[in-house]
Order: sequence, then C-alpha cells, then structure tokens
Amino acid sequence: MSKHATYIPEGSSELQEKFINCMMKAGKKSISRRIFSDAMQILRDQGKNKPEEVFQTAINNVKPNMEIKAKRVGGSVYQIPVEVKPKRQQTLAIRWIIGSCRGKKGKSMAKLLAEELNDASNEQGGAFKKKEDTHRMAAANKAFAHFARYM
Repeated sequence: MSKHATYIPEGSSELQEKFINCMMKAGKKSISRRIFSDAMQILRDQGKNKPEEVFQTAINNVKPNMEIKAKRVGGSVYQIPVEVKPKRQQTLAIRWIIGSCRGKKGKSMAKLLAEELNDASNEQGGAFKKKEDTHRMAAANKAFAHFARYM
C-alpha cells in the first residue's frame, strides 16, 4: 500500500466511502456507515436488486455540468457560467444529496437517504432540482460568459 492509499472495506466502492465520509458528523464514521448500509437495505427491501447501481445512477444524475461564479468587473458583480471539473461535479452531487436529506424532518436519516437516492436515480427530488436550478441559472447568465477569461 502506498502512503496515500486508503482502506476500502469489502463490497464498498471508493465513491461510497467518499459519500460516507461526507455524511459523517463529529468523526462518527461508524454511525455514518450504518446509516448508509441501512439506506441500501431499504432500497433492497423496496425491490431494487442492485442498490449500488441506484446509488451510482443517483450520483451521476445529480452531477452538474455548469455552475455560476460571481465575478466583480468594474464595480458590478456578474454571475458567470463556468464548466464544472469532474471532481467538483462529484463533490457537489454528494453535498446536494446529503443536504437534501438533512433538510427534511420526520424520518430517520437512512429512510430519507434511501428516498433521495431513489428519487435522484429517477431524475426527481431535491438534489436533482438543485442541479436543474443551477443549470437554469447558468443558461440565463450565458450573456456574461465572455467574462470567464478573467477568472
């Protein structure tokens, strides 16, 4: 193992481990891991044969291609659309899915996560809506794209 290699448990992908780490609060990784495995079990119970594929599809559906960044040019602040790099796409998708789950109340985190992953894999839900809103904002501000060279 190299100096920067990380241990990935059997049956878990690098993306799943990244998701678990992002979901973790106050260093409680075992709780985060249990929530994720419970969500996968809930998806299995709902009739999904491969919840790992549902998870992968959900992440891919929520990844944004464009985002907007604020840039100050001559005293005015412009919202400039820029392309999103692959690593940031993944980070934003994970952040939006977790944020959407945490924004809802009334159910356990595992149930909320299972619902959000299922919704995102079917191109609906809070995280997918966030991606659509981001793309819509980027399209609306396409006129300022020529300012991107100053970034």
